Formats: sequence, C-alpha cells, structure tokens
Amino acid sequence: MHGPSTEWKKDSSSSIKELLGKWLFVLYAIVYGGFIVINVVSPKFMGIEVGSLNVALVYGILLIVFAMLLAFAYNHVSSHAEEILNNDGEVEESKE
Repeated sequence: MHGPSTEWKKDSSSSIKELLGKWLFVLYAIVYGGFIVINVVSPKFMGIEVGSLNVALVYGILLIVFAMLLAFAYNHVSSHAEEILNNDGEVEESKE
C-alpha cells in the first residue's frame, strides 16, 4: 500500500484565512447586491451608454475584475500568514 503523497501539518494560519475569506465574501456580496438593487430599482440607469457599452455591462465586467482582485488579495495575505505562522515552529526546531 502506498501512503499519502504529501505530509499534512497543522495550519496555524487557518483562523486568519477563514476570517479574511468571510470578510472578502461580505465585501463582494455588498458590491454585487448593489448591482442587483440598481437593476431592480432603476433598470433604465443600467441602459445608459458609457462609451460604446452600457452601465450594466461595465458594472458586470468590473464585478468580475473585482472578484479577481479579491482572490489575488486573499492569496497574497494567506500566503504571507502561512509563511509567518507556520514557519515559526520550524525555525525553533532548527535552533535546537
């Protein structure tokens, strides 16, 4: 029988990543909720031309770009938290 392909260790940064993920989700939900509210309350506003596109299309594209930026921010902060919090034990072990 073969064992696991990687050795899983305790993730000391999981609570920070969980909290960050929840806050970024709430932030995105608010921005997306704004898109929905504008569509329901004032659909004519979404039809206003912005260059060769309308507001709905521009807002939709910006939602996608915003989601990607949030994902990059989450990855950056999570990776940094993992480096700091998960390597503390390894540094102390190597000193002994």
